[in-house]
Amino acid sequence: MPIVPDVKDWTWVLERPCPQCGFDAAVTAYESVPALTRDAADRFAAVLDRPGVRARPDESTWSALEYGAHVRDVCRLFDTRLALMLAGAPEGEPPRFANWDQDETAVADRYNEQDPARVAAELDEAAERVARSFESVPPEQRGLRGARSDGALFTVESFARYFGHDLVHHVHDVRG
Repeated sequence: MPIVPDVKDWTWVLERPCPQCGFDAAVTAYESVPALTRDAADRFAAVLDRPGVRARPDESTWSALEYGAHVRDVCRLFDTRLALMLAGAPEGEPPRFANWDQDETAVADRYNEQDPARVAAELDEAAERVARSFESVPPEQRGLRGARSDGALFTVESFARYFGHDLVHHVHDVRG
C-alpha cells in the first residue's frame, strides 16, 4: 500500500529544533556533519540487519528498509546537489536543483523489495562519499548558494545542516 506523500516544507528545521528527533541546526557545526553522516550509515546498517525490516509499523509509515533506501538516495542526491552548488551557475545565479519526489521514487524503485544487505552497503558507500564531499569544502566556499525547485535557498553551510537533520530524523524514525 502506498504511503501518503509528505509534502511539508522541512526547511523550518534550520530555524528551530525539531520536536520529534531533537536535532538543532543552530548548534550543529558544519564540521560535525561528516561524522554525523557516517554515524547514521552505521546505525542504519544495524537496523537493516534486524528481522522484520520490511514490515511497516502502520499503514502510513515506511518500513525500516524503505527508510534505509531513502536515506541512501538522500546521500546520493545531496552529494550531487553539493557539487552543483560548488560549481555554481554560469550566469551568477545559484544553481537550481531539479525536483525530486521521494515518495514517487520509493514506489518506482520498489524500496521495500530491495535486498537489505545491499541497501546497507550502498548506503555506507553513499554516506562516505557525501561525508568526504562536505569535508572537502573550504570555509570560504561555504557561503555558495543553491536553490531547490520550490525556491528554497541554501548556502553550503545551511545545506549541510539541513542534510544533517534528514539523517538524524530518519535514524529516529527507525529506532527500535
